[in-house]
Amino acid sequence: MTRQQELAIETAGLVKRYDGDVLAVDGLDLEIASGTAYALLGPNGAGKTTTISVLTTLLEPTSGSAKVSGFDVLREADRVRERIGVTFQDIVLDPDLTGRQVLDIHGRLYRQSKRERQEKIQALTQLVELEEALDRAVKTYSGGMKRRLELARGLMTEPEILFLDEPTLGLDPQNRAAIWDYLHQLRDEAGLTVLLTTHYMEEAEELADRVGIIDHGRLVTEGSPAELIEEMGADVISVTGQGARGAFLDAVKSLDFVERIDESEDGIQIGVDNGSHRLAELVSVASQDGFAIKDISISKPSLGDVFLKYTGRQLRDH
Repeated sequence: MTRQQELAIETAGLVKRYDGDVLAVDGLDLEIASGTAYALLGPNGAGKTTTISVLTTLLEPTSGSAKVSGFDVLREADRVRERIGVTFQDIVLDPDLTGRQVLDIHGRLYRQSKRERQEKIQALTQLVELEEALDRAVKTYSGGMKRRLELARGLMTEPEILFLDEPTLGLDPQNRAAIWDYLHQLRDEAGLTVLLTTHYMEEAEELADRVGIIDHGRLVTEGSPAELIEEMGADVISVTGQGARGAFLDAVKSLDFVERIDESEDGIQIGVDNGSHRLAELVSVASQDGFAIKDISISKPSLGDVFLKYTGRQLRDH
């Protein structure tokens, strides 16, 4: 197997500008191996949805290159479309159609035979547990049911690669967990490659083999969730306060047990070897240097801490 065949998705220097001057994607380099789940994370406006739109041939790149299943998204767009499934951030379903009609029409668009459509509809609605609602109008579906119907529609063509843009946005924890289970099953049993964007850090940790964080259209870090979290240190002490912040930071940097320091508008994150043993010393340093602590807490590092480290912003920020 060649390197081209091993990569499900590959971009090199990918750039997308809107109206000539709005730079949405800025020289993005991605390599996503076949059969893996990859989470693309970033603040709102970082370029995630634009990247997916280019990879799914909905937008043409300004420059650079992108290949999906080895096919160029510009020169071989039809070959790309034959091999992908997509669910969008916004639910795109005709409310007056039944679930069965939604899936049947999608199969017809891909020239599937009647028998093939019927077999796939039966299997997929069983997978996403919509058998009892299949002949009801979509307007009677709950938000979770609509998401599951969209997932089934994206799988009607047995794609090699599934693109999921905020697949569980707005769902309750029970529905979100159900979709996670479906995706685990698809990847494990069918070898499906998944590229998803999400604002839920626990979703990325649960689903992704690898995570890429982008900001201002650029890839700022990449790795497995465990690798990225491990870089944060054993414990994270989060501090907010007011006063001589610079003096406090200078003093903290000189402490031998401090592994890293990250600043953001939301506060200061201090990676240490043992949070419970070091808390009192940090409070003492703050009082000596004129920094009044308003809140201090200890936590095990998470993917959210990694995100904050590299972007300096919470996911909710625009």
